[in-house]
Amino acid sequence: MQYYIQSSWINSDSPKGDFRKNLLSWFDQQQRDLPWRKNPSLYKTVVSEFMLQQTRVSTVLPYFANWLHLFPDFHALASASEKSVLKAWEGLGYYTRARNLHKLAQVAENWKEPPACIEEWKKLPGVGPYISAAVTSISLNQPNAVCDGNVVRVLSRLFSVSEVFRDGATAQKKILPVAQKLLCKDRPGDFNQAMMELGATVCHRRSPHCTLCPVISLCKSGSQGDFSQYPKIQRKEKKKRQIKRYWVEQDDSILLHVSDAGRMRGIYELPSSLPDWPNQHSSKPELMINKKRTIGNVDYLENIYLIRTKISTSQSLTVGYEWVKWSDLNNFTISGPHRKWIREIRELAFPQIREDQRNKRQE
Repeated sequence: MQYYIQSSWINSDSPKGDFRKNLLSWFDQQQRDLPWRKNPSLYKTVVSEFMLQQTRVSTVLPYFANWLHLFPDFHALASASEKSVLKAWEGLGYYTRARNLHKLAQVAENWKEPPACIEEWKKLPGVGPYISAAVTSISLNQPNAVCDGNVVRVLSRLFSVSEVFRDGATAQKKILPVAQKLLCKDRPGDFNQAMMELGATVCHRRSPHCTLCPVISLCKSGSQGDFSQYPKIQRKEKKKRQIKRYWVEQDDSILLHVSDAGRMRGIYELPSSLPDWPNQHSSKPELMINKKRTIGNVDYLENIYLIRTKISTSQSLTVGYEWVKWSDLNNFTISGPHRKWIREIRELAFPQIREDQRNKRQE
């Protein structure tokens, strides 16, 4: 990375000073009114940074408010059950984040003082280079630069970085030294937030508002008008996967499955296989609807099949399966897409399913 750092103004005090001054002045005037910036605390910063991983600010806002209501501090979160933590996280996805945040709170319970060293933060559950730098700079005023996707985009354009990065993680790792050189050590937390704010609100991926950029006079790609070329990151080919799901509704309940291991532990979904029950008591699967969702780099097509069964809800089921009453549905932690699909299917198909069941009973 030194090849373009040395050839740029990044090693000159005057341009660096102008960059920091312009950026921070803009941030002081234009920063978004976000709840974790009001009466800031270490706890608020940690929670917000965990939630904001791979998630938009607009999505996080209601979750953050509810989370602070349920778990106002590290002690309240550490004392909560994993079930209640996952329920509060429902819909945000990537549930490992919630489990790690829960574990971190249990570690924080024993702190006399929070660690200021970035390397100590990296040892904590779910904390990597980005979160450790964000937390220590924003809440502990430590001179550690952050480098997320927004920062990569800003700095790649600022210096017209020609390197083609293998993936986003590689880009962040290689651009980080540049961010560290630019960092304002007097206001590291504000500077980091300003860099991310610039990427999120001005230096957009496709249509940046260059005329509104506070550092446009120093931006190489902005002055050349070739910003769309940066950053240069190889696109990963999307993987595709199909999954069968089953809609089994009986009386006042629906059949759901919950995993006891892996990243979806404790999260209920429509089952991808059926319990061990006599085949003659169930109809052949009838395709109801196809649904799509993306997790990471995988596009899933989930085909949902209707199963009509005479199995009683009082009959014992294979471990992991559970009849959930409609009236109790909100008390269970269900993956966001599946809760949405269940609601949609119930509104569209539920009356017809009910009618079919009544007719079968009359026969």
